[in-house]
Amino acid sequence: MPILSPPPHWDEISQVIGAMRDRTVTPSLILKKLSAYRQQNSLAAALREVGRIERTLFTLRWFEDSDLRRTVTAELNKGEARNSLARAVAFHRLGRFRDRGMDNQQTRAAALNLVTSAIILFNCRYLGRAIGELRRRGTPIEPAMLSRLSPLGWDRINLTGDYIWSDRLNLDAEGLLPLLTKPLP
Repeated sequence: MPILSPPPHWDEISQVIGAMRDRTVTPSLILKKLSAYRQQNSLAAALREVGRIERTLFTLRWFEDSDLRRTVTAELNKGEARNSLARAVAFHRLGRFRDRGMDNQQTRAAALNLVTSAIILFNCRYLGRAIGELRRRGTPIEPAMLSRLSPLGWDRINLTGDYIWSDRLNLDAEGLLPLLTKPLP
């Protein structure tokens, strides 16, 4: 039986994988370095082939494993929900950065991240209060149900710019509006 030799660039591929595993270098830095070459780099081509193998193995696992499909779909839905929130916040410019300057684009991106993060924090605080209230009332809460909650909703948040200020808000000790509660049957 013939002894197979390792594929070309195997040592370099192993070094790159080891560096990423040990977190001594980021994948983005590796891509930046490989793309800096003027001509097609043979290490980059070898890494592309490894990527194709990984993608094929993942696809085979995808077809076999229904739990994997559910998990990936749930994660994709979370990403889409976050993108939908960002589009809703940036509706005035239809979610596009039309500024030509890099500084202006970075400022807009930072502002968008700040507003979406504030909405997510607001929702997390109220979800936490609602869960605490349900537990206080003795309502059983399944952990699987908690994992499906998402703080990415904005249906109760005014994004239109029309605001009504009132001096007579019924706020609790933390400065939050009270929960809308229904009596338990």
